Amino acid sequence: MLLCLDVGNTHILGGVFDNDELIARFRYATHLIGTADQFGIFLLNILQAKKIAPEQITATAVSSVVPGCDFTIRHTISLYFKSEFFMLQAGVKTGLNIKYKNPNEVGADRIANAIGAVSHYPNQNLIIVDMGTATTLCAVTKKKDYLGGAILPGLRLSMESLKANTAKLMAVDIEAPTTYLGRSTRESIQAGLYYSQLGGLKEIIAGFKQEVFQGDVTMVIGTGGFAQLYRDKTLFDVILPDLVLQGLYKAYAYSLS
Repeated sequence: MLLCLDVGNTHILGGVFDNDELIARFRYATHLIGTADQFGIFLLNILQAKKIAPEQITATAVSSVVPGCDFTIRHTISLYFKSEFFMLQAGVKTGLNIKYKNPNEVGADRIANAIGAVSHYPNQNLIIVDMGTATTLCAVTKKKDYLGGAILPGLRLSMESLKANTAKLMAVDIEAPTTYLGRSTRESIQAGLYYSQLGGLKEIIAGFKQEVFQGDVTMVIGTGGFAQLYRDKTLFDVILPDLVLQGLYKAYAYSLS
């Protein structure tokens, strides 16, 4: 079995694959990772809850955008699992042609998303929107050219910025508002957060389709924790919540070839 860990700024998204089937999925707050022992005990407990024995894990694949956690993750796996360790980083096989000016700058999560998207929808132009701490958009051509993308603050980050930099605005629940017009400060913040993200994504996606793909048929894929909030807004052609884990699975498979 393959243990996959995507280390993000807010959460660590984990999953276990048995062959090509995702049989377990979990989240853990990144700031709680602590020591290798603390994180190792969490992993043992969550695997036990999923009825997976540690010795069944034969390899671990990791993507990370939090360099400060990388040593702890690697140390955890070496202490608690007798498994091969794979880190998705510059220089490994991805099946993509990275066209970024500096390929080392592309976040591992963005590459994993792109790998997963291409494996799901080969020979298609793709726009991948990952709605997490940051909202990222990536453009991949039908020839598997990873061209680049756009990055904007995510919903929670925008909300926290409002709270931290104003005297009277508060934290609010991140949810889809029922109207555009808020009739309280809380409702106004929720409407502003939700629709500013929606409007920004519509504009960037339309720009990608015209500027990058010249109007050619392009599939828009949504992923990340907040993508579900926009399920009914015709923003995405499909939502794949486990895309980054599936990309990690594929990246590990490429490393064996």
